[in-house]
Amino acid sequence: MNVLLAGVVGSTAYGLAGPGSDVDRLGVYAAPTLDLVGLTRPRESIVSTGPDRTLHEAGKWCRLALAGNPTVMELLWLPDDLYETRTPLGDELISIRTAFLSAPRVRDAYLGYATEQFRRLERRGDGSFSADLRRRTSKHARHLARLLHQGRELYETGRLLIRLPDPDAIRAFGERVAAGDTEEARTLLKTTEEAFGIARTPLPAQPGRDVVEEWLRRVRVTYWEPDQGGAVRTREETVAGAQPSRKVIRWSAESV
Repeated sequence: MNVLLAGVVGSTAYGLAGPGSDVDRLGVYAAPTLDLVGLTRPRESIVSTGPDRTLHEAGKWCRLALAGNPTVMELLWLPDDLYETRTPLGDELISIRTAFLSAPRVRDAYLGYATEQFRRLERRGDGSFSADLRRRTSKHARHLARLLHQGRELYETGRLLIRLPDPDAIRAFGERVAAGDTEEARTLLKTTEEAFGIARTPLPAQPGRDVVEEWLRRVRVTYWEPDQGGAVRTREETVAGAQPSRKVIRWSAESV
């Protein structure tokens, strides 16, 4: 598989992992370009467990990132020690990470994901529930606080902060909400939404789709054509003039 970029994301990356936390991995890969134009298209996402890993095909990854998806965007802002696979095309993707950003999509995505976490908190009742449900409630609250913190930082500075500056404070927030203080979560969501409304942002109104398109086209050229042994010709080989032999078939009315 042509994995271009992959690394450790989630609670481990944020500094929120506990003794029983899973280690989540995320990556982007390139399907062979010829497979994308056939009758049967390759899977756009590959999800596995043991280890927990999600890989998105390059085209789908770009669409998710351009829409402001907070999870996929993490991959471009990881500390160096959390990357497990880096290729030249992966490094190029990191270098154009700001092209995926736009003010309205960052605001809407982070507030939207945080609001969904709050809805889950509201459905959990008045605090009189099992220990397992309480743990899950605390997790939803931590996600809410983390999303709001990261979203506001990205909106106001143009940089996505992965490692949280005070993970203990977010853990404590999660425990308070799990104990029944849903109002604190409501207040945090409301004040952050108001802050988005008045904050100045360096982010543009629209993402740089042309920059992203150029990168994706380089991916498609790089993985365009397999040779006779099944290996994929690289972009450098293509540019160098290694022309594959082709059998030209001309169709006529008599042949069909």
